[in-house]
Amino acid sequence: MSKKDEFLALFSERKPIIGVIHLKGVTDEEVLERAKREIDIYVENDVDGILMENYYGNYEQLEVAIQYIKSLGLTIPIGVNVLNVDSLGFYLANKYDLDFMQIDSVVGHVKPRDEVSLKAFFDLYRSTCKAKLIGGVRFKYQPMLSEKTVEEDLQLATERCDAIAVTENATGEETSMAKIKLFRKELPDFPLIVAAGVTTENAKEQLEICDAAIVGSYFKDTRKDTGDVSAEHVADFMHVIKELRSELND
Repeated sequence: MSKKDEFLALFSERKPIIGVIHLKGVTDEEVLERAKREIDIYVENDVDGILMENYYGNYEQLEVAIQYIKSLGLTIPIGVNVLNVDSLGFYLANKYDLDFMQIDSVVGHVKPRDEVSLKAFFDLYRSTCKAKLIGGVRFKYQPMLSEKTVEEDLQLATERCDAIAVTENATGEETSMAKIKLFRKELPDFPLIVAAGVTTENAKEQLEICDAAIVGSYFKDTRKDTGDVSAEHVADFMHVIKELRSELND
């Protein structure tokens, strides 16, 4: 089975959409209650996977939210992204038997001298974790310290993760087709996920090339990361995706 087939086997639908839980709130109780509502919205509207992330919340709030979502016994894959402390992502993925995880950069964000250490990090932690790893390359908000070409870094990334995520420069910013096409040219048979800026207007063009999408801000009532997940926005987006699936290439 190819790398692409192995990763996409997590999902029951073609061109899967992964919804993000950002853990917004002031108190622990508010964070959890909002996460519960957002999880319900995603499930009720047939989102294909859910990524739990401490975008606003802290690590303890993230773990509590993961405990809750695991208690539901959902049939869709659940993932985690522990921002800034990658090792804890592996820890939570193992502890709660999660299906996938995300790390925002797997290459090029450290000084060239530290790339050997970064490789050793991934060799060590991946050997103990069965969760599929989505790794960013030239990812939003990540430092770019590589002295290699993007093509060289993409090839290194394929050795460190199971799928590569592509974004532009900021949360909610549309990922350019030029960048998507460059990544796909270098990764013809490797899973490629567009991880920012997908909308109902550009979904067809982007998913014609990418294998999946991660959606956060566009599901919010304000279309910004600071908003709240809107059932109407999720329903409208997933309706478009369901209609597009039969038209899109594998």
